[in-house]
Amino acid sequence: MKNLTPFLNRPWQLLAIFLMLSLAAKAQPAGYYNGTENLVGEELRQALHNIIDNHIARSYSQLWSDFELTDKKTNGKVWDMYSDQPDGTTAYEYTFFSDQCGNYSGEGNCYNREHSWPKSWFGDASPMYTDLFHLIPTDGYVNGRRGNYPFGEVGSASWTSTNGSKVGSNNTSGYSGTVFEPIDAYKGDLARGILYMTVRYYGEDNNWPGSAMTDGANLKPWALSLMLQWHQQDPVSQKEIDRNNAVYSLQNNRNPFIDEPDFALRMYDPTAQLESRHAAQVRIFPNPVSHTANVKIQWESHLSNGSLLITDLSGRTLMLLPVENTGDQETMLDMSGFNPGFYLIHLQQNAQTIFTGKLILN
Repeated sequence: MKNLTPFLNRPWQLLAIFLMLSLAAKAQPAGYYNGTENLVGEELRQALHNIIDNHIARSYSQLWSDFELTDKKTNGKVWDMYSDQPDGTTAYEYTFFSDQCGNYSGEGNCYNREHSWPKSWFGDASPMYTDLFHLIPTDGYVNGRRGNYPFGEVGSASWTSTNGSKVGSNNTSGYSGTVFEPIDAYKGDLARGILYMTVRYYGEDNNWPGSAMTDGANLKPWALSLMLQWHQQDPVSQKEIDRNNAVYSLQNNRNPFIDEPDFALRMYDPTAQLESRHAAQVRIFPNPVSHTANVKIQWESHLSNGSLLITDLSGRTLMLLPVENTGDQETMLDMSGFNPGFYLIHLQQNAQTIFTGKLILN
């Protein structure tokens, strides 16, 4: 029988786990986003702010234990997006609690608490100082190399981490300073954390010092364009869905851009032609998968037949399957010949992508 002593010594953690599992079963609460259906632009931003405002603030010390609920890999180790290598072998992994920083002299020494929206950008104020939607566990040394640099796309790297994250000059139009670039597999995760901050603290950003990336709780134009790009290129994964539910169990609020990815363009580019996430509803399960994934497509009647495309994160086509609009269709994907890692699954119709999702192969 498994030894329960460590958990019995932390009864609050048992309660948190129970709450997390209960909420995960329900996922997004029914009616959580009621009233946002026909809103765009600033009206949508204000409505979402009102929904996710006044969350339960955590203490800074509680974050160490919170991370065990929000950022645990399937092997029980810390899920560190600054060191994890989903398409290869991760150079090092951390054990919760025992590997907390501490001092560090290089990568692989310890993990700490990273403000992906650096605390200097909001003047070290609360409750944003402990808001789990932008706080993540990361290697202490890589966190230090990131510092308070904006996120960006590096042209010439001055430093590269073991998993390929980079520091260097920005290659994105509108800003030429030094930036930090995470690997492609986690760009969407981090972008949605940044977008969350622009909504949660909308109108609550008096005296925020700002940065090269931000003006109060607003993103500067070059940064907003880049975060929307990352949001679209790296779709929501099961990892993020699970994390969203776990944070909800702790803070009692959610990240709208994980629950409803279309909110991003409806809010920040309401005149754009949105990807039709509602043209066909696609469900991938299980996800992560071991060998076989089942893809269920619920077509709308006006759509013609299409194709299911599997690519790697670079966009290289690995599998192409024709699919017919039969109303509801299930397609089995045999992934036994693929290496473990992250893949993208695209549903296309008339050469247009109408759905993109992330598939994780263990």
